[in-house]
Formats: sequence, structure tokens, C-alpha cells
Amino acid sequence: MIKIYVMRHGEAGYSAISDSSRSLTPLGHKQCTSVANWLNAQNITFDLALVSPYVRAQQTFSIIANAVGVKQNETNDLLKPNGHAAHIVDNLNLLPLMGVESVLIVSHLPLVGYLVNELCPQVTPPMFSTADLACVSLSKTGEGILEWFHHPT
Repeated sequence: MIKIYVMRHGEAGYSAISDSSRSLTPLGHKQCTSVANWLNAQNITFDLALVSPYVRAQQTFSIIANAVGVKQNETNDLLKPNGHAAHIVDNLNLLPLMGVESVLIVSHLPLVGYLVNELCPQVTPPMFSTADLACVSLSKTGEGILEWFHHPT
């Protein structure tokens, strides 16, 4: 069994030369700090973090990593907003073979909702607000269960 935590980046501004270079707003920083503190209070740590290369996702991950344990992290181009959820799930299914028991994914709309739906086909793709976090348990047979959905306070 592996726990997969899917997080949408915090609120980002629109004043940037490209979508990929948009950075977090002060509210986005506050949202991510709230989630980081909540994760820390729950004693949740990650064996691996997979993060979109976009600035706002990298900033979100940095805030989370400063508050909770993350053994290893990787920037992953599959996690851009137009990424293909099925390809990502194929890769996630290999992680338990490498000893990974918990993974944090930091990405974007619409991918985060599609990813939860790909992991848990019985669940309608959830609408992620900024900095929302979902936890999915994935069995060895590839069956996912949406355990909870957290919204920053």
C-alpha cells in the first residue's frame, strides 16, 4: 500500500512573462504555510515528492518541505497542467517496488482532479481550490481509495 498526496499549488499571481513563471501571491504563501503546518501536526512525512517544474509549484513544495520531512524530491515534466493522468499513475504504481510508501505530488488544474479520478475511478474528479490536498491510498492491485480532502484555513 502506498499513500499518494495530491496537492494543487497555492494561489499565484498573473503578472508574469509566461504561465510557467507565475509565482505565489502573499495569500498563496499563507495557504501553503497553513497546509504545511497541518501536515506537520498530523506527523505526515514523504518518502518522495514529485513536483511540477512551474515556479508556483516549486514554491509550494519549498514551503511544505520546510515544515515536514521529505526524503527525496524530483521535478517532473509530466506534472505540468496538461499532463496525462494515466501516464503518471503508471509511474506511481512502480514506486512501491522501490520502497516508496508515501509520495507528495504538487501540480495544477486540471491535472490534480484528473489524477485523483484516475487513481479512484469511482470518484468524480474533485474541484481543487488553491493549496487543496487530497490523500489517496493505493493498494498493491492498483485500487485507490480517497481517504480525505484538506482545504487550508
